[in-house]
Amino acid sequence: MMSATASLAATHLVPFAADELDKNKVTPGVLGFIVFALIGGAVWLLMKSMNKHMKKVDFEETPASPDQGGTGSGGKAARTTTVTKGAAPKGEPAT
Repeated sequence: MMSATASLAATHLVPFAADELDKNKVTPGVLGFIVFALIGGAVWLLMKSMNKHMKKVDFEETPASPDQGGTGSGGKAARTTTVTKGAAPKGEPAT
């Protein structure tokens, strides 16, 4: 329900807008701005969450061994990565 102030403002502005209103012009208005702001806020929250989860990722890159191709005569070395979430430190057996 509109307040008295909003109703009074709307009744005073409608005659001014009627003279300048272009029926062929479409604008997003306040609703478009609100939707755009909500989408922007959702993207910001998703990026914040993604950064938090990416900081939790712990990986260890193992060097390429010669039997996997190595780095000989201009060839690219094969890289393998292993995700070690909650793994034991080096030198200790995993339980």
